[in-house]
Amino acid sequence: MALELGRTTDRKPPFKYSALTRVGFSDTDAQGIVYYGRYLPYFDAARVEYHRHLELLHTQPSGHELVMRANAIEYHAPARFDDAIEVFIRVARIGRTSLTYACAAYREEDDALLVTATQTLVLVDLDERRAFPIPESIREQIASFEGEDLQR
Repeated sequence: MALELGRTTDRKPPFKYSALTRVGFSDTDAQGIVYYGRYLPYFDAARVEYHRHLELLHTQPSGHELVMRANAIEYHAPARFDDAIEVFIRVARIGRTSLTYACAAYREEDDALLVTATQTLVLVDLDERRAFPIPESIREQIASFEGEDLQR
């Protein structure tokens, strides 16, 4: 059984999954707060754990990979060195060739909302370098987990 660094949760509906992280010293800028670009790796790590939880994480080459198409991010409050952060993640929408994720990072200590993001990843055929339809099996696994909160 694979070690999951995330967990199912009902703390922040419609999110059903979250992963924990802690702000490292190298994540901070000269003002002592998390550098804005460091949230993207936090969201990436949470997405990997979400995929692991849904048994969608493939570590061997498959000919198809999800690649980042769009990323919209909003900053609400600062985080500082050693803050524990809970990153909530979900698939909000499944398109023909894309998955749109919603992300939200909260500071554990006071439950303050730090950052929100919407990220769209496209499934790409690596040989053709073209968008490839999301397989029905993936659609079903995500829909089973996300339920009525999933937009199609």
